[in-house]
Amino acid sequence: MEEFEIKFLEVNVPELEKKLIAIGAKKVGEYDQHMFLFDYPDFRLDKNHSWIKLRTNGEETTLSYKQRIGVKSMDGSMPDEGMKEIEVAVDNFERMHDIFLSMGFIIKREVRNRRLRYRKESSVFDIDFWPEIPPYVEVEADSLENVKKAARELGFDPDKGLVCSPLQVYAHYGYDMEKYNSVTFEGLKKVSFAN
Repeated sequence: MEEFEIKFLEVNVPELEKKLIAIGAKKVGEYDQHMFLFDYPDFRLDKNHSWIKLRTNGEETTLSYKQRIGVKSMDGSMPDEGMKEIEVAVDNFERMHDIFLSMGFIIKREVRNRRLRYRKESSVFDIDFWPEIPPYVEVEADSLENVKKAARELGFDPDKGLVCSPLQVYAHYGYDMEKYNSVTFEGLKKVSFAN
């Protein structure tokens, strides 16, 4: 299943929230997210521009396979064509983490970030706060045309948005995320995970 979303960087959060309310979007949550990205020890998923993500926001836990489609750049300077996503809900974050480690996967990265979520009809607006970079908004809908329509409602030019992963957003700001496997508000670090 293809995921339809466009990111817009360096948003003014109070101003954006006012615009969201003005267009009729409703705030549905404010979350502290914790996620693990898994790969095989030989990083074969990474080589294929894909990853497995286990994420919880305190209310729900999801497991997803994501793959960048039509990769044109690693730094976000040229948008990807899209993103494939297969996602399921799981009921236990810690046990799912342990299952992946028991199957021989490794933790590629542990991430903690914050998210404000708004929704209007089929459109979802996620204002994301990641360590060390300015906040951005991700506009998602059930089709690319609906993403563009929702973005225009907020005053964004869809052609100036990015179709990319958070790693590409970091690269846009000059961070080589291959150097870090712990991304938290305490900083970006290289740590040893006891798998």
